[in-house]
Amino acid sequence: MPVHTWVALRLRARGSIDRKLRKAANDILMNFLVPDGIGSEIHVQYALLTSRGVIIMDIRDVRGHVFGSDAMEEWTVLADQRLFTFSNPQHALFDRMAAVKRLLPDVPVEGFVVFTNRAEFSKGQPTHVRIMDGLLEELQIEKKELPVDALDEYRSQWDQLCEEAVVK
Repeated sequence: MPVHTWVALRLRARGSIDRKLRKAANDILMNFLVPDGIGSEIHVQYALLTSRGVIIMDIRDVRGHVFGSDAMEEWTVLADQRLFTFSNPQHALFDRMAAVKRLLPDVPVEGFVVFTNRAEFSKGQPTHVRIMDGLLEELQIEKKELPVDALDEYRSQWDQLCEEAVVK
């Protein structure tokens, strides 16, 4: 497959993810920087305003069997007779969550490394890992059941996060 075709497919998939997240959340911030609390900035891929508070998400699109746990430093993916490893993505997620929590002290902040449906966790999922469709379904149900004024207590701090964020 030519490189330009592959790039176009990846961009289309990314747009699809963005649309799905917009439907599941009450508000969304994408690809932004916030102060990390130690004189620098940290990149956040997605922040969603939900009835739970704010959910920080890192999206991973890998295909194959993923083997990882909370305690493992390196996770492994087995796909098509090939093996590759990557650093435990939860550690970076925790840093992103802490940076956002520092800006939103009165709002619950959760975080997930969200894998697309092409990934399989046959040995179980680590604590802060979710599969995209399952999490989206959960959030859409919560959004439908949300009382009209349920987000009022989070809105002013969310607006502050939007002001502090440097959108890339």
